[in-house]
Amino acid sequence: MVYGNAGLPDPALLPQIKRNAVSQFYQIHQDDPQTRLIRRAADIVHAGGVIVYPTDSAYALGCRMGDKAALDRIRRIRRLDDKHNFTLVCRDLSEIAVYARVSNVVYRLIRHTTPGPYTFILRATSEVPRRLMHPKRKTVGLRVPDHAIVAALLAELGEPLMSVTLIMPDDELPLTDPYDIRKILEHEVDLIIDGGYCGTEATTVVDLADDVPQLLREGKGDLSPFER
Repeated sequence: MVYGNAGLPDPALLPQIKRNAVSQFYQIHQDDPQTRLIRRAADIVHAGGVIVYPTDSAYALGCRMGDKAALDRIRRIRRLDDKHNFTLVCRDLSEIAVYARVSNVVYRLIRHTTPGPYTFILRATSEVPRRLMHPKRKTVGLRVPDHAIVAALLAELGEPLMSVTLIMPDDELPLTDPYDIRKILEHEVDLIIDGGYCGTEATTVVDLADDVPQLLREGKGDLSPFER
């Protein structure tokens, strides 16, 4: 991949990715991700690609933060309206603090539950693209998955992924088999990362915008830290 002065892929390469008729399919080891494939995956994201990747809860669709064209592609795949909230998937707690206002109380709570299968609703900072915020509350969902492939990819990207669970229209549960995903989406996305089978249980969603935990969705993970 050729990079320009800003450290980003040369825009001239973007049409090469968009013209691909069939998505790339990388089999990446879920415990020891191959560096070569992780770098290629990051290049695809940086150049405006939409990817399918595994997490510690379910497979997800992801793209570069703030990339409206890629975001619109994900909305079309999932048939989502513009009110659906996306999540910023972050490397660690320090990155969460860049994109959300975190009090000492909330910091301690998140520190004890990350990485893990939790999505936190927090007050967004100015670093968050406006289209990702809740229009009235100015909040954003953030999470740090406990998954080696995601950790390696985020480290290579150097920024969060905009993400949403891979649940197809009219389905109630996420897709779990990467080969099924390939059959369904090979002409819709730029890359499918095969990290083995994922579960169907969604993340637990906790609203921490007002410092007092409010459990919005019971999903995977221990709920006791958020119970009053």
